[in-house]
Amino acid sequence: MDEVSVDTVTLDLLREARETVRSSPLGVINTPLIPWCQTTLPLNINCNIHIKLENMQRTGSFKIRGVANQFAKRPKGGHFVTMSAGNYGKSFAYASNHYGSKGKVVMPETAPVSRSILIKSFGVEVERVPTTCLMTVVNRCVQEDNMTFLHSYDDLDLIAGHASLGMEVLEVIPVPDVVVVCCGGGGLLAGVAAAIKLSGCDKTRIYGVEPEGACTMYKSLIENKPVGMETKSIASGLAPPFAGTLPFELCRRFVEAIVLINDEEIKAAVSTLYKSGLVVEPSGSAAFAAIISNKIHNA
Repeated sequence: MDEVSVDTVTLDLLREARETVRSSPLGVINTPLIPWCQTTLPLNINCNIHIKLENMQRTGSFKIRGVANQFAKRPKGGHFVTMSAGNYGKSFAYASNHYGSKGKVVMPETAPVSRSILIKSFGVEVERVPTTCLMTVVNRCVQEDNMTFLHSYDDLDLIAGHASLGMEVLEVIPVPDVVVVCCGGGGLLAGVAAAIKLSGCDKTRIYGVEPEGACTMYKSLIENKPVGMETKSIASGLAPPFAGTLPFELCRRFVEAIVLINDEEIKAAVSTLYKSGLVVEPSGSAAFAAIISNKIHNA
């Protein structure tokens, strides 16, 4: 993506995106923020915790927020290409179908085949390639087929759209003490963190959660630059090959720390949520896993 200064992300920009997402014809909803104490989930921590149920979005994840803002800023009927392990691809395909755009999703070979089939059902082309070849194929599509690349996590419009989730949290809890967010490429974490901090919640501590086998943002913050790695985790949606540049800059400015969890902790979290009636995929369970594994210290 073109270099975008972190200072471009302003509260006015995020508020504008919030209204775009709210009024989107893609049907983005203000998902429930439910108190933990009103569920049957076990809790051994003495604090008031709320859970944001983004799995209730039309396409099954928060990705529709960023996609709604991305497509609102692009001409209808365009020819777009992206890369995704599944969740962004589903929202991208759904939006492409709605707006009558041509689309192609470049997916890692490790992504579930069922997701490829679902994405194709919206009339979008899918090409499965080794993870290390994702950007090479995307660049080929841009150069040879004149497609426009929509990044699945390193994009200003996308991050601003994701920030709407943070805005919704503040509508219910104006000054949260701690916010815990799943992190893959960093688009959601960056957007939520920016929304909360730019809204004046200076004392709110924001944590990202990554799998140990796919900790690109964790390593990026240590090395003080966006880095990549060969990723492997049951949470495939949190395992892109590199951290986003703009997400890294925003996380460096607004995020307290990145917490790491292992696949066994993620599996346990998925099971615990399911037993309480919440069907959540591994990637969406990471923040919950960090909390019940006591990885969020001094919360």
